[in-house]
Amino acid sequence: MPIPDFIRDLRAIAGSQLLWMPGVSAIVLDDEDRVLLGRRADTGGWSIIGGIPEPGEQPAAAIVREVFEETAVRCVPQKVLLVEALKQITYPNGDVCQFMDICFLCRAVGGEARVNDDESLEVGWFEVDALPEMEDFAVTRIKQAAAGGPTWFDGIGES
Repeated sequence: MPIPDFIRDLRAIAGSQLLWMPGVSAIVLDDEDRVLLGRRADTGGWSIIGGIPEPGEQPAAAIVREVFEETAVRCVPQKVLLVEALKQITYPNGDVCQFMDICFLCRAVGGEARVNDDESLEVGWFEVDALPEMEDFAVTRIKQAAAGGPTWFDGIGES
């Protein structure tokens, strides 16, 4: 996966220590309510589409850009599905980061799904009840979209 220039610059100063990072992801549905997935080049696994906003970029604009860059599908964000702090990740080079993910429900409005950059091995549309094996991260977000409920978040006011 390519590292954005601003992260490369931060790493030059911060080294491998924990970086708190913004992240966006999307459940993109087509007119048949199939979900758009990509098979990641870095892990080989299927997942929802996501990425890192550029400094100053609005989250909704970032996910529209990421979906198009990775899949050639044009989409429109419809609502925020979920906001979640993810677990820390340590990459093979020792860099540590933790993402605050904002997941959007998006509707596809154009383009043909295809591999559009070097981040995916394959892309395709899948029926929600016939998904390939995926990490919980992706499955949770797809289930949230299917449930149609309010934005999900965790960690406040529970006793």
